[in-house]
Amino acid sequence: MNKLLILVVEDDKPVRNLICTTLKAHDYRYVEAPTGEAAIMEATSHNPEVILLDLGLPDMDGVELIHKIRAWSMAPIIVISARSEDSDKIQALDAGADDYLTKPFSVEELLARLRVTQRRLSMMEGERLGETAFVNGDLRIDYAARCAYMKGEEMHLTPIEYKLLCLLAQNTGKVLTHTFITQKVWGNGWENDIASLRVFMATLRKKLESAPDSPQFIQTHIGVGYRMIKVG
Repeated sequence: MNKLLILVVEDDKPVRNLICTTLKAHDYRYVEAPTGEAAIMEATSHNPEVILLDLGLPDMDGVELIHKIRAWSMAPIIVISARSEDSDKIQALDAGADDYLTKPFSVEELLARLRVTQRRLSMMEGERLGETAFVNGDLRIDYAARCAYMKGEEMHLTPIEYKLLCLLAQNTGKVLTHTFITQKVWGNGWENDIASLRVFMATLRKKLESAPDSPQFIQTHIGVGYRMIKVG
């Protein structure tokens, strides 16, 4: 049984029913909310572990709701929206969303995103229990020693490359925007830092990926940011 409790925030009843039916068929627990205010009430009452959120709600914009939820909850938020512009995705992700799925979507892709989120929650739980290493396929990061290894061989990374790798690893499965990454690594989100980020990501990929043109570990979301892929 999948024991995650999922809050489905969607005002379109047929879409909400589709999502809930899919969750029920795959043994997820869920609660529903057709408005932003109802979502806040359900979130505070049930403390869901994952939130599926439509941006076009009748009483408030979904991005505003993300800000409100992030004031007290770090539950992963997966946006499911008809808004497909990069600017909409960036705005939602920068507000605190963890992933973005564009309508129309397949239930298979939704379930895949949930599996990724569930794995990331398990990894975070492991970190809270005191794990000091990250393992993803042939990649291993020893946080205590501040070293990274590929197939058992130490990778020779610059301090910036190591910091980027750790940031992506600690958010495996989550799309990190350019602005988020540069703020974490350089302390701001200036355009020149975003240009530098692309350069550092290119050099990191050459060291990390056996075939940089077909990346196994780091996925580029053009115009948005980067995501560490869970291998295997």
